[in-house]
Amino acid sequence: MDALISLIQDIISPLQWSLNWVNILEIAFIGITLLVFYKKFIKNTQAEKLVKGIFFLVFAWIFSEILILIDLRIIGVFLKSLVTLIALSLIVIFQPELRRFLGYLGQPGFIRRTLFSTCSYREAEINEIDVIKEIIEAVKYLTKTKTGALIVFQKEMSAGVYSDVGTKLDALISTELILTIFHPNTPLHDGAMVIENNRIHSAGVLLPLTEDPKLSWKYGTRHRAAIGMSEVSDAACLVVSEETGDVSITMDGMLKKYEDLMTLKTDLESILGIKPKEEAVEKHKNIFDMLRGKN
Repeated sequence: MDALISLIQDIISPLQWSLNWVNILEIAFIGITLLVFYKKFIKNTQAEKLVKGIFFLVFAWIFSEILILIDLRIIGVFLKSLVTLIALSLIVIFQPELRRFLGYLGQPGFIRRTLFSTCSYREAEINEIDVIKEIIEAVKYLTKTKTGALIVFQKEMSAGVYSDVGTKLDALISTELILTIFHPNTPLHDGAMVIENNRIHSAGVLLPLTEDPKLSWKYGTRHRAAIGMSEVSDAACLVVSEETGDVSITMDGMLKKYEDLMTLKTDLESILGIKPKEEAVEKHKNIFDMLRGKN
């Protein structure tokens, strides 16, 4: 116990704590900065799981030091070595995400967009409504002509490693462009189209297939890819069947088939973060919320 107290004192003493208003301002500044960074870049993304894992490794390292101090050296050294090995492995495993994040930080105007963004909520809402309108019109035609399609709604910093292998487009969303991409005679029609930040990020993307042995044989490659993508990321995937023209959306490994475009429009509003009117919320409860309630 004396050794543990000595270790804590050795860690704290260089900080030269003297609780005054300067220290309080410094702590508040660090806390607010971390909170803003978390909400803007990490919350509700795949990176959130990584951050939780890093915190777990930090606590495991501290615990290993405590074990060593109380003479449980074999267990403590083993745990410390394991934490070090996992930490080094994370750099290799998450190399694409780290590279993409550093590239995002190096973009021109990053600070201005992050801190002084002038885009209002109403402008963003109008853009999202236009996106849904264009997608619904495209889906209506794809269903009528039984043209296969696979659209991924990707959240920021979410599973981008898959979309990186497709053909980069960075184009505005329009019904005509969606129909052109999924036309049977185009090179990109077999892959998935990825939508991110209300723009077509890429097309011709190959997605991971689900390995669920209980999935019905009736589902083809598009449906298996859509389910697989939703299993490994927080993205939602819209599928139009080439055989039947049926429309489905996958999310969190679950698949929902739609009988009418109005219900589809309601769920797309939920996926893209648009809050429908109160009466619409009562009438059209999000299908994925209902499915989660059954589990």
